[in-house]
Amino acid sequence: MKQPRRILYIDDDAGIRRLVEKLLGRRGHTVVTASSGAEGVEKLKGDPSFELIAVDHYMPGMDGLQTLAELRKVPNCPPVVYVTGSEESTVAVGALKAGAFEYVVKSVGDDFVDRLEQAFSHALTSVRLRNEKTAAEEALRVSNERLQTLLKEVNHRVANSLQLVSAMVSMQSRHVEDEAAKKALDDTQRRIQAIAQVHRSLYTSDEVESVAMDEYLAAIVTELEDTWSSPQARRDIQLNAEPIKLETDKAVSLGMIVNELISNACKYAYGDQESGEIRVKFARSNPHQFTLTVEDDGCGLSSDAPAQGTGLGSRILTAMASSLSSKLTYDEAHRGCRAVLVADF
Repeated sequence: MKQPRRILYIDDDAGIRRLVEKLLGRRGHTVVTASSGAEGVEKLKGDPSFELIAVDHYMPGMDGLQTLAELRKVPNCPPVVYVTGSEESTVAVGALKAGAFEYVVKSVGDDFVDRLEQAFSHALTSVRLRNEKTAAEEALRVSNERLQTLLKEVNHRVANSLQLVSAMVSMQSRHVEDEAAKKALDDTQRRIQAIAQVHRSLYTSDEVESVAMDEYLAAIVTELEDTWSSPQARRDIQLNAEPIKLETDKAVSLGMIVNELISNACKYAYGDQESGEIRVKFARSNPHQFTLTVEDDGCGLSSDAPAQGTGLGSRILTAMASSLSSKLTYDEAHRGCRAVLVADF
């Protein structure tokens, strides 16, 4: 304790009070004494300039632990060092649990004041370290909040930008006369929407690093059902998704896969004048993996049938499954088409 400190020393022993006041005073400290716990509490309330307090354990009326409890009720109570003539460890442990920073066993002579001053130094160091830890945690909290706000803003802007691109593609599609080109632009628009949906989920939720897949897939399914259904040919898309969260990149890949599989089922599984059901299931298969299943009851896949469309959808499915370190498999025993993907979290 290199610099002078203002100290409140509470002890019913007048001789010890004089000794502490005299020896600490010689070392440059200002010592104010109190002969009882009640007096010490009142002095602290009347003088907020104290930097350290020492409290004796054995005092009539209000003992040290009771005094410590009352001192800690005073706003901005400085660190307290507990003084006791007992060497029982239970006394020291009780004092530390009650809020004392250090404890000293009382004795007569300079060595007691030496130990007391050393305990004061340790107490001040503990307070400094605690304050630094609190300040660091607060700075980290503020930094995290700022980063989360920035990430939400980034996702908001990305979603808006993708929405703008989607609108431009839609406008272009309306002015294209070639039917194949028009269908390709419509497919592109849906793919853009699937990605934009992830960023909408991120900036509208408290999570900025992961996506709630049940909500995300529900949004995709609703949009695709509205897109592909007509009064003559309903596309009833049933979703059964567990509330699982995935990292953003994995969510985008899975969303693209779901978009492609559902779009394929809506286009090719049933006839133009035929209603049909598509079922999507997303669930945890074990603690480390999830399973995605998309199935329909339509015409199924045939290796002999000519390829439909441009083949871009198949390449997207392969690429997205590969990004998840997985691949799509098809259940040949299913009467329609059933696509299954198993991947790690």
